[in-house]
Amino acid sequence: MKTIVVCSGGLDSVTLAHKVAREHSLQGLISFDYGQRHKKELDYAAETARDLGVPHNIVDLKPVGRLLTGSSLTSDDVAVPDGHYAEETMRITVVPNRNAIMMTVAFGAAASAGADAVAAAMHGGDHFIYPDCRPDFVHAFQAMQDHALEGVAHIRLYTPFIHASKADIAAEAGRLGVPVDRTWSCYKGGDVHCGRCGTCVERREALELARVLDPTVYTDREYWKQARAEHAKRKFAERSTHG
Repeated sequence: MKTIVVCSGGLDSVTLAHKVAREHSLQGLISFDYGQRHKKELDYAAETARDLGVPHNIVDLKPVGRLLTGSSLTSDDVAVPDGHYAEETMRITVVPNRNAIMMTVAFGAAASAGADAVAAAMHGGDHFIYPDCRPDFVHAFQAMQDHALEGVAHIRLYTPFIHASKADIAAEAGRLGVPVDRTWSCYKGGDVHCGRCGTCVERREALELARVLDPTVYTDREYWKQARAEHAKRKFAERSTHG
């Protein structure tokens, strides 16, 4: 299956790129610059493409990104929240329609390149926050593209992690020998991972649960434990209140 991987440079999409390279035919990586404050993730996507010996295209969506306001990822006046990824505060990181826009471009590129599939790293841990990471979205998007490309090409949307947890992906990264310290997750986009934002906490927790060595440099390497404990305490209190 000749496949183009949508690769942000994060742990999930880089692991997916290695998985496709191992199990299918990796044709290239496609990334998107939508004005995200953590734009440095694109450097890690480029490094992954070099490691895997495939072409890498970065699509400039900054003019589109300027219209997608209100998210902490695209608006400098909206702070990226700290804490466990499962908290309601993480909804401020939603960029409206981001995946739908990116995937549409990726499908057009795949059809033009004669590829069979576009791979994306949506996973189970994203479902409750991001509507365009859910199985229903994947099914609906596939149906839409079947109509959009009818008679032109048939491109499969390949999402092997759609029902997997972040820890499952971390375990897959370990199995495939992915250099996890050469992936970027932090939404704050500083010189090193902050260790406190939702994606840093999720990353640290997942790699610990999967028992995968994490040589990544974090400003606060241990905060994830506090965030996890506070989240568990809050959930217990909610169950007690409603029980």
